[in-house]
Amino acid sequence: MLRFALLDASHGVERTRRNFRRELDAALVEFDVTAGDLPPDFDYDAVVVTGSRSSVYQDDPWIDDLLDWIETAADRGLPILGVCYGHQALAAALGGRVESMDDYELGYREVQVVADDPLFEGVETPFTAFETHSDRVADLPPGATLLAENDRGVQAFRHGDCWGVQFHPEYDRASAEAVTREKDLPADRIERVLAGVDDDAYDAACRTKRLFDNFAASVRHRVAAD
Repeated sequence: MLRFALLDASHGVERTRRNFRRELDAALVEFDVTAGDLPPDFDYDAVVVTGSRSSVYQDDPWIDDLLDWIETAADRGLPILGVCYGHQALAAALGGRVESMDDYELGYREVQVVADDPLFEGVETPFTAFETHSDRVADLPPGATLLAENDRGVQAFRHGDCWGVQFHPEYDRASAEAVTREKDLPADRIERVLAGVDDDAYDAACRTKRLFDNFAASVRHRVAAD
């Protein structure tokens, strides 16, 4: 079985690890990076970096340490998948720029694939995914390829064997509802987002989960070739 390092930046939100355990076809070695817990080496088949309530441009030592570790892992050719905050951290570590949106993108949204890539093989376009973020990748890292976007900007990119996705393909319906209720936003907006967390949207978002299998397949192919 593949062995992935799961770099958990969620500040201890239990549903984060539960969702990734369910979706990733690999043995996960989990690290709480917000507590300064980073892998002591790079002896993994791949790395997955989770979402977070933090911003990559905040002045916190654990963030600097995480970005340094990601940069080194990428330089060593280790495949990386960054999700939401992980997507932004990957972009920043590789020389891109992340900025505040001064608003939330929240709820099930449509995203357009704009370039062929194995990560999105078999994923329809536009596809549906749950979004919850108030930062975005403003400038891609040098040499990166834009893979998906919507009206709010970059939704996926690739740099070598590293991929970032702004949305949350790992979310189950309970996660979508819980994170929406936690937002400090006007009540009418919260209710509109919750009303959109319905069977049709969730079923469509479940089809986007295929990208996890595609990521694992890419890693598996790489391991077999080594």
